[in-house]
Amino acid sequence: MVDLLIALQGLQVLFLWLHDWVPVPPLNDVAAVRAEDGTAKLARTTLIQAAPWTIGLVASAYFAKVGFPPWLRCWLWVSYGLLFAGEIRAWWSPYLVEAEPARAARYRRLFGRTASFLPQRNGMAPNTLHCLLHACTLATLLVLAWVSI
Repeated sequence: MVDLLIALQGLQVLFLWLHDWVPVPPLNDVAAVRAEDGTAKLARTTLIQAAPWTIGLVASAYFAKVGFPPWLRCWLWVSYGLLFAGEIRAWWSPYLVEAEPARAARYRRLFGRTASFLPQRNGMAPNTLHCLLHACTLATLLVLAWVSI
């Protein structure tokens, strides 16, 4: 299970570092993201959003054979818990519960040309790549719970 936890973390860290930089049509639209935010802001955002999970991944790989120390378990719970809460807040709450027209308009500019298997609701639809990330985050939390037992 520890290997699965590390693999899930690795997928998410790769996503966080690369999804706005490496074109993988139709899953992302790096040109739209760069046009919306600019390269400098995009670089800052990537660093801020990827660094904490990279630290967790590196520490997890380092301690995998000897067991995770309490500080690392706490780091993983807090970081992935916050990531999942942010995903729900940024995508699922405006999609399922309360419309946010400004967010929906921004997401249409950023992700309007990406693949999505969900119908539009409240002016938006989570795209396939983000749905995969969110599923991976949930799986990480479930595996983390299993490893913590």
